[in-house]
Amino acid sequence: MRLCIVEDLAVAGLEPLTLTRPAYALRLGAGVLGDRIARAWGVGPGPARRAAVIRPHLAEIARERDPHTVLNNPEWLAQGPSIVANARWVPPAGFDGTEAGGPNPPWLGLCRGRPACAVVGPERAVALAPNRVDDWFDDLLAKVDGVEVGGHWVDRPWDLVSLNEQAVRDDFDALEGPSVTNRHLQAMALVGPSDRLWIHESARIDPYTVFDTTNGPIIVGPDVWVQPFTRIEGPSVIGAGTQLFRANIRGAVSIGPVCRVGGEVEASIIQGYSNKYHEGFLGHAYVGEWVNLGAITSNSDLRNDYGEVEVPLHGDPIPTGQAKVGCFIGDHTRTGLGSMLNTGTSIGVMCNVLPAGWLLPKHVPSFSAVLWGKVAPGFELEQMFETARTVKGRRGLEFTGAEEQLYRSLHDQTRLERERAFQRGQDLRQAPRAAAASAAGP
Repeated sequence: MRLCIVEDLAVAGLEPLTLTRPAYALRLGAGVLGDRIARAWGVGPGPARRAAVIRPHLAEIARERDPHTVLNNPEWLAQGPSIVANARWVPPAGFDGTEAGGPNPPWLGLCRGRPACAVVGPERAVALAPNRVDDWFDDLLAKVDGVEVGGHWVDRPWDLVSLNEQAVRDDFDALEGPSVTNRHLQAMALVGPSDRLWIHESARIDPYTVFDTTNGPIIVGPDVWVQPFTRIEGPSVIGAGTQLFRANIRGAVSIGPVCRVGGEVEASIIQGYSNKYHEGFLGHAYVGEWVNLGAITSNSDLRNDYGEVEVPLHGDPIPTGQAKVGCFIGDHTRTGLGSMLNTGTSIGVMCNVLPAGWLLPKHVPSFSAVLWGKVAPGFELEQMFETARTVKGRRGLEFTGAEEQLYRSLHDQTRLERERAFQRGQDLRQAPRAAAASAAGP
């Protein structure tokens, strides 16, 4: 069977993470959402078996990153029956898609009453189009009785953080092959059962490192380097090519490929290619790619009154229903030495956040700066692009023309959000002056 993963309009609720990638490329557990869906349905990789319907402005950069997935192609959809799955749906553990759908499509699977997946013939599949996925599922639901299949929805960025602990456990259980070599066991101190530890044979584990599997499994990918005085608690995933420097990994953590991480990290996801080299706390957070967190950068993930945290997505506060929520940071953003991020902070793409000696603004729109504790216009686009070329060049990669075009498009798309933030900051600065003038009288 062939699989087509689709994006609905609700992917906007996952910004700033989905500004620069399709929803199926978001990290969860030891992989990304799209691979998780494909594994549930038993669909392997390759353009003959996988396709996606995504926002058009992401298509070119998505092809660069994954040339083996066919994008927005009606001809592919017309070639035969297809599984259609919402990119924001996380299948339940043990879900076996090979048993779903039956021999005669159409078939519709629901997650908590909402359409999550379907098996349809080509005559229905060809109607799929970007920005019309919601209508397509609604039309199918009106004609086909849905079957509850379970799972979870990823509606907001903090949902990924909340689901990550169980996702790591599920991914560990799906691993095959030898779990750990004697060479690795001799170098480390192991607390907890060894059968909950999986380390790729190419990983380098230095002495004076501690792996604690008491509370969950640990997965260490290829070419990882764990340096002395690092402690890793499960459940956690350390992605390929990542280096840990005197790090304290507290559990429920997924670190993507080619990251440099030190200090304390708890219940967080790092998409990949990002640096948190120095001391500082990162908790209940999701960090995008090519992010650099300066030394001692720390975020709060708990209010002093233990109340519900709100996150300002697009500048408007959204209740999370949770007491522990950290920060969400878009791609190519940088923080300066000693930056302190408030509980429930949202920072867009290509931002430059400088410390001010106190908690910084909770909402930083894309392409903005934080100067003296206030949101301000960021650098010129060409200067940001030059920095991105330098950053990617240090990893032997290129800031491509497709990426540049995407960020130019995003700069226009997010202009109104920046203007609102600048105006809000101006109003806040003027309010104390107006109050003082009123108190002074004539």
